[in-house]
Amino acid sequence: MTVPEPSSAPVATGAHPRENDPLVLAAAAVTVVLWASAFIVVRGAGPHYSPGALALLRMAVGTAVLGLIAVRRGIRWPARRDLPLVAVWGIAWFCLYNLALNAAELMIDAGTAAMVVNLAPLMVVAIAGLALREGFPRGLLIGAPISFLGVVLIGLPAGGEGAKPLGLLLALAAAVLYASCTLIQKRLLRTVDSTTLTFTGALAGTIALLPWIPATVHDAAAAPLGATLAVVYAGIFPTAIAFTTWAYVLQRTSAGRTAATTYAVPAVAILLSWLLLGEVPTPIMLVGGVLCLAGVFVTRAVRR
Repeated sequence: MTVPEPSSAPVATGAHPRENDPLVLAAAAVTVVLWASAFIVVRGAGPHYSPGALALLRMAVGTAVLGLIAVRRGIRWPARRDLPLVAVWGIAWFCLYNLALNAAELMIDAGTAAMVVNLAPLMVVAIAGLALREGFPRGLLIGAPISFLGVVLIGLPAGGEGAKPLGLLLALAAAVLYASCTLIQKRLLRTVDSTTLTFTGALAGTIALLPWIPATVHDAAAAPLGATLAVVYAGIFPTAIAFTTWAYVLQRTSAGRTAATTYAVPAVAILLSWLLLGEVPTPIMLVGGVLCLAGVFVTRAVRR
C-alpha cells in the first residue's frame, strides 16, 4: 500500500474530520496486521537473540528502509528547536520500549505481557483527553474498556503463573513508554512531517542501541538463518512500513482513537497464529478477540 505524501502543515488536535477517511482506515489496518505479525515472526527469533541484539538488528534494518522512504519523498529536517524532543522521542520509542518489552517477555508469559502493555491505550485516552484537549468521546469511553477486557480474556489461558516481579515492572515500563511516546509524537506531528519524524526518530533509537553491536554480531553468527530472517522481516514490515502508516494515521486521528485502534492487534495475532502456525485458540481467546475488534469498531463508529 502506498501512503500519500504527508502534509507538513500543523494538524489541529480535537477535531479530525479525516479520521474515517478510507485511506486513513486502510493505513490503520496495515499497521495492525503488520504489528500483529511481528509477535509471530519475532517469537521464533527470541530464543536466539538477546533483547538488545534483537532490538538493534531490527532497528538497523528498519532505519535503513525508512531512510530510503524518506529520501524518496524528500527529507524536511525538523526545526532546530524540535530536534531535542525528536531525539528523546526516538530513543524512548525505538530503543527503550523495545528493550523493555523484549526483556519482559523473557521473564513473563506473552499473555501477561500483553495485558500489562495494553494498559497504554487507556493511558493515552485519559491523558490526551485532558492534556491535548481531545475530550472524551463516548465511543472511546465505551470501546477502549471493551477492547481491554478482550485483551485480558486472551491472556487468561497463559495463566501468568510464576511471573517475575521484574518482568511485570518491565512490561509496565513498556506501557508507560508506549503511551508517552504516542502523546509526544502527536505533539511533534504538528510541526514535523510524519515521514521525516519517523526516520529521524528511528535513527536516534538505532544510535542509542549501538552498544549492543558485539552482542548482535555474536548472536547473528550463532543463530539459524530462519531466526535472522525473522528479525529482518520485523525491521522491514512491522517497523519501517507499520510505523510509517502509524504516523500517517496519528497525524489525521486523535491520539486516543489511534491508540485504541491497536487493541485489534492481539485479535489479529490470534488469527495469524491459527492460520500460519496451526495454533488453535481456546474458546475464551476467541471471545477475547471478538471483544477486541468490537471495542475498536465502537471507538471508530460512535461519535461524540
